[in-house]
Amino acid sequence: MTVLRPGPGPGTPVRTGVRHRLGGRLDALEAGVRRDVVRLLTLLALLPLLLLLARSAVRLPHAFDPLTLYGVTVLGGTVCLLHLAYSRYDDPAVRPLRRRPRHAAETFPVLPARPRVSFLMAVRNERAHIEDCVRSMAAVDYPDLQLVVVDDASDDGTADVLERLAQELPLTLIRLEENLGKKGALVRACAVADGDVLLFTDSDCVVAPDAVRHCVTALVRHPQLGAVGGHCRALNTDAGLLARVQDIWYEGQFRISKAAEAAVGSVTCVSGPLAAFRREAVWNYLPAWAEDRFLGAPFRFATDRQLTGYVLGQAWHGRALKERHADSPFVREHDYPELRWEVGYTRSARVWTRVPSRPSAFLRQQIRWKKSFIRNLFFTGRFMWRRGPAAAALYYGHALWVIAAPALVVRHLVWAPLHLAGLLTLLYLSGVVLKGCVWGLAYRLDHPGDRAWRCRPLMSLLSCCVLAWLLPYALLTLRRNVWARSAA
Repeated sequence: MTVLRPGPGPGTPVRTGVRHRLGGRLDALEAGVRRDVVRLLTLLALLPLLLLLARSAVRLPHAFDPLTLYGVTVLGGTVCLLHLAYSRYDDPAVRPLRRRPRHAAETFPVLPARPRVSFLMAVRNERAHIEDCVRSMAAVDYPDLQLVVVDDASDDGTADVLERLAQELPLTLIRLEENLGKKGALVRACAVADGDVLLFTDSDCVVAPDAVRHCVTALVRHPQLGAVGGHCRALNTDAGLLARVQDIWYEGQFRISKAAEAAVGSVTCVSGPLAAFRREAVWNYLPAWAEDRFLGAPFRFATDRQLTGYVLGQAWHGRALKERHADSPFVREHDYPELRWEVGYTRSARVWTRVPSRPSAFLRQQIRWKKSFIRNLFFTGRFMWRRGPAAAALYYGHALWVIAAPALVVRHLVWAPLHLAGLLTLLYLSGVVLKGCVWGLAYRLDHPGDRAWRCRPLMSLLSCCVLAWLLPYALLTLRRNVWARSAA
């Protein structure tokens, strides 16, 4: 089989023309001057939105309207995200972070210049794509690498493919007879991992050859980072409009949302396609991760969100988690101190994932993500207020928006038409499209000449008209625990 190596295209940013020359000139400036220039350019780019926001905010006290208040809130949040992402974000693999840790007095362990990396992956029933994933893992350009793959009781021939690859590649293969779920399978992989850095990917992904090196560089240069995530795009954009829409959506979620969180050191979800953790930051919490329970039952979702939560919140909840699993070898053999780690994101570490190409698979994926959101809210939501006002505002603001979305959709798409208030519906949908266009223009700024930015308003409409309804359903079906990664 041919090794799949994504090249320049829809999944890879290409800087050309004015954008390329401007980037070169900025990189040539002294660091402090460059940051000030970037801030000024960002403010100039955001000026139309700032003027619109100011105009709406001034009128609000004189003619209060819930829709106007909602629009001002959403627009204000969007402006804040864009400002943080474009003027405050630094790629930790490319240049030093500009800010000091909030608790600089803490002593963070320093990694070796070239730490050993354990590259781990769990798979269940991915026969069609698993070879591409494993070969991309083996082809990364990092020298001290341990590859561990766990087959979680697959019954579609995946194990046979892995057995063949294990004969050809430097790969440790663990075959489970009983399905443990993704968390349990990955903890089995961690049990044999001897790396200073634990790096995870998903079984439907293809990793760029330099992705591991960029993640490691970020962790080595910044001891305060307990974890760092990469930048993910869709691998199968040729599968149809739904896949292309998701690709542009992924770009924004990473380039803007995660970059904004990284600007304040508190990325709340180091996503599964490429997630690197310091051993000290997660090792003692792996048994709590594998045995996670919610509402009195085992909870198999929230894999990446929950593990990230242990890094962000261990200063306040780490000791109790370790005491709960004191008999586990992950806790008993080495007790690492609970530190106030930061969590970052490196845009230069690239990974591609197969996104759902059919509506049914897409909805199943989104329901799993909603369940993860609900579970994580009851853990991470307990301490994010401690991580500073900016991190708290980003987290709780997003949570409030997700929770309020179903009620807003009912009001504007159901109640308003039934009460002959069609103008209210039109204004609401216009606001949704406007927000999508803003995110689309941000994409075009990063990818000049790429017309795919026009897909972004479609994703905003999809989120509003379809995905918002999934939160109540996810809440009612939390006990249904099935994990699969098929993008069909």
